[in-house]
Amino acid sequence: MPAGGTARGVVQINHGLAEHAARYQRFARLLAGHGYHVYAHDHRGHGATRAPDSIPGAFASKDGAAKVIDDVAAIHALIAEQHPGLPVVTFGHSMGGLIALNFAEAHPQASAALAVWNSNFNAGLAGRAGQVALRLEAFFKGSDTPSAILPKLTFQAWAKGMPDRRTDFDWLSRDPVEVDLYVVDPLSGWDATVSMWQDVFRLIYAGGDAANLAKLPKALPVHLIGGADDPATDKGEALRWLAGEMQKAGMTDVSLQVLVDTRHETLNEINRDRSMANFVSWLDKVLPAPA
Repeated sequence: MPAGGTARGVVQINHGLAEHAARYQRFARLLAGHGYHVYAHDHRGHGATRAPDSIPGAFASKDGAAKVIDDVAAIHALIAEQHPGLPVVTFGHSMGGLIALNFAEAHPQASAALAVWNSNFNAGLAGRAGQVALRLEAFFKGSDTPSAILPKLTFQAWAKGMPDRRTDFDWLSRDPVEVDLYVVDPLSGWDATVSMWQDVFRLIYAGGDAANLAKLPKALPVHLIGGADDPATDKGEALRWLAGEMQKAGMTDVSLQVLVDTRHETLNEINRDRSMANFVSWLDKVLPAPA
């Protein structure tokens, strides 16, 4: 989506698991209205994207995590070609945040700033147990079939923890309209394959690794957001952990917000207008004004 007026920069959006880029239109329109070009693509196995070596619900038959990062690099190359000299902000929500941080670590000079929203890099021993379960599933039934175990440990478990649950996706947002739009969306809410879950865990542990965080420029501006009612990020504690790890790595410009009365999808929450406005203010602060 092109910026209105003189462009200040470009925001490259990475969407989450079991959704697609078209769900970010409202966010893109807001950013464009404030002078930012916006690029958003469907990751492999999501939305309208069909890669030759994968099926819907999977990144790739092999090296899926690396190929997803390569795809983001290709988008950045396209941005550089179409908007030479403009700073690029790499943005990611949930799984997209995993991808955004891993991309920034693999290409430390590519991003003028980084935004990681509602992502959990602190899977700990529970995550390791999940990886073991996925290896067993891959052995017994193959990796290109939907996982039967991980949805029970994630989406389904998070749904059961919601007060006055109306749908299985109330954990996404307190706004029933946004939840219903997700529920009826044929490109959202599906069960990922065993291989995609395995790639997600690779992104989690690689992105949060201290040696990889040390690759990031120390002065890189970083914007972290988590919801205080988000079960996917341990009520925002995962973002507090990531902020602490970044500071341990010597990073000096890490902004953290854990928002009260906010579930998983900050951009679709009842308080979304305030969150988006705060993000635009942060962008205007960390990116130089056009000459």
